[in-house]
Amino acid sequence: MKPIPNDEDRLWEQHLFREEPDADFTLEVMRKLEGVSMESAEHGDPFTKKASKSHWMRRTGIAAAAVVILAGGAWFAFDHTAKSTQSTVNAVNQRLPDIPVPEELKYSYFADDYKRLKPLGLVVNPNINIEDQGYTLKIENVLVDRSQIVMTVQQTMPDGSELSRLVSVMGRIHVTDKEGREVATLARDTRTKGYVTERLVFQLHDEIPDQVVVRGELSHLNMGYYNFETKSYEDKEVTVDWSFQFNIDMTKAKSLAVEAPMNNTYTTPEGLKLDLTQLVRTPNGTRLDMNISLNDQLQAKVDENWANYMSIIYHLEIPETNEYRIFNGFRPDAREAKFRLHDESGIRDGGPLKLSETWDPAFVTVDAKSIRFVLDGYTIPVKEEKSVEVDLDKRRKDTKFYTFVEFEQLGDKILFDDFDYKPVPESSNLQMSNVNKGYSLVLNGTGTYRNAFVGDRWVAVDSEGTEYPVEVVGYPDQPNSNGEYVADKLKMVIRGFYKEDGTKFTLKRTVVNREYRDVNWEVDLPSYTSLPWQK
Repeated sequence: MKPIPNDEDRLWEQHLFREEPDADFTLEVMRKLEGVSMESAEHGDPFTKKASKSHWMRRTGIAAAAVVILAGGAWFAFDHTAKSTQSTVNAVNQRLPDIPVPEELKYSYFADDYKRLKPLGLVVNPNINIEDQGYTLKIENVLVDRSQIVMTVQQTMPDGSELSRLVSVMGRIHVTDKEGREVATLARDTRTKGYVTERLVFQLHDEIPDQVVVRGELSHLNMGYYNFETKSYEDKEVTVDWSFQFNIDMTKAKSLAVEAPMNNTYTTPEGLKLDLTQLVRTPNGTRLDMNISLNDQLQAKVDENWANYMSIIYHLEIPETNEYRIFNGFRPDAREAKFRLHDESGIRDGGPLKLSETWDPAFVTVDAKSIRFVLDGYTIPVKEEKSVEVDLDKRRKDTKFYTFVEFEQLGDKILFDDFDYKPVPESSNLQMSNVNKGYSLVLNGTGTYRNAFVGDRWVAVDSEGTEYPVEVVGYPDQPNSNGEYVADKLKMVIRGFYKEDGTKFTLKRTVVNREYRDVNWEVDLPSYTSLPWQK
């Protein structure tokens, strides 16, 4: 099955599951699209399915349904008008308290998190304020629940400007018990893009003591900068004493949570095993824990770094609020879980890849009793070698956009119509032994992808057998009508290849981050009798 495009996901939600249509209208649309045996929401489950069409919507129909809505606007408008006198459905019926938010959180994604946790006493202020040589470190308003601890680390330089990139801090702040044993693992806030790491998310382990210790071992600041005169990146390290320690009482956070162990397992036809192990509900989100492992046959096919790029594609169904939420892996502009733990530490010992997805209450109702998890697919880098012969002399200078290289593999199509030579940055982290380090050949063109596009591996080989590392530059845009992601300005940089190396070479893709859709699995996640934070 082709990927479920993100724009169709948004269209589906806007017209069917969000604030405008009322409940009866929404269910009527679903009945017409899926063949649902519909009952009144007051008397039965509106998602009771007829067997013959039970998977039409989930497996094949989202894109088609969006097309129906676009093409059938008159029908849509007619039904909506006919029922416009009835009340609307709020997909997420949660009203946040109107309370002041600290400056360091006010203009971030964490403002809503603060509003959820502060009234419950789940915001801790350790009052860390350290100044050394004019460099200041502040830690205030730590967000705490049973699932995560989120710290905002404020740093200022002697001139008062902010130092917001804390890459050097990663791994030097620890969350432990009193004996020094780690009780949390560094996770990621997917809403913060790039390398800005002033807000650190620690996901707590299964066993949490009543008192945890947060300890920072900060003594070196990397103040690297770009020197415009020398046109190079220069390192500057500053030594400071920013060491700190504070305790967090976890008793309230633990009491205001619901944990439900799970034992649901599915193995895909290719041999990927997915284990759902736990569902954790907190006032600030719902977390699903899972383990991923490969059987011997699939392990032999995948790249050794498969876990770095592997992602799952799934959606959630919540009948009581008519929510339908697609989480589309690492696709461009796709919805992601708010917090994500991607723990590969156990793989080297033969263990599984540990994944956790924490959904934002803004998108997945935090007190939903019935949540259905539906696996739609996954991506994983596999060794699938294919090559194409490149002859630069075939480029026609008298015709613009003349394709002289065409590469197709597993539904992906890449075309190149131009090339140029560019200087190689000295800071390039690609290995270029035995190749020209002065310039690189840059192929320009377009790419149309059915598979994932992050995690592929390319290499170029000249007529003498010398290999050149290849870097792909360019990011696909929104999907087209066929569910394919298109990169209109794709560049393939052949590192170290210059004019004296000739005009002919072999371009090979050796690893493809393949997308698989041949799955058939859905799970009703654990419900609850009561939520402690609502009492």
